[in-house]
Amino acid sequence: MDHGYGSLLEGVKTMLSRTLGTDEKMQDLCGYLRRTVPHYDWVGFYMVEGDELVLGPFSGAPTEHTRIPVGTGICGQAAETQKTFVVPDVSAVGNYLACSLDVRSEIVVPIFKDGAVVGELDIDSHSPDAFDHSDREFLEEICEHVAELL
Repeated sequence: MDHGYGSLLEGVKTMLSRTLGTDEKMQDLCGYLRRTVPHYDWVGFYMVEGDELVLGPFSGAPTEHTRIPVGTGICGQAAETQKTFVVPDVSAVGNYLACSLDVRSEIVVPIFKDGAVVGELDIDSHSPDAFDHSDREFLEEICEHVAELL
C-alpha cells in the first residue's frame, strides 16, 4: 500500500520551508498529517530533555502523557533503542501507555540529530494494524526533514 505519500511528502517539504518558527512548523505538520491521512488519529512530537521525552506540538485529543521517561512505554523504547516501533495491536503490548481507549495501533519514529535521538514522531490510530511499510518510510523521511529544523 502506497497511500499516495509521494504528493503528501511534497506538501510536508513546502510546509517545513515556510518562514515560521520551528514549533509552529511542527504544529502545522501534526495537523496536516492528521487531516490528510485518514488512519492518523493522533499525531505528536515528543522531544528529548535529559532522560525524559516531553510532549511538544501535537494534533488530536489531549493526553496525560506529557512527560515519559526514556525506556518507558513504546515512545520511551523507541528513544532508548533508537529504532522505529510499529505496534499493530497496542493491547498486546505489556508496557503500552494508553493515551486513549480508542487507540488500536501506533507507530513511533525517532528523530536523529548528530547521531543522537533528539525527539520522535508518535502517531496513534483507532484502526488495528493501521501502519505498513509505506507509513514507516514516509514518516522516517519526514523525521529527517524535521531534524534539519532542530
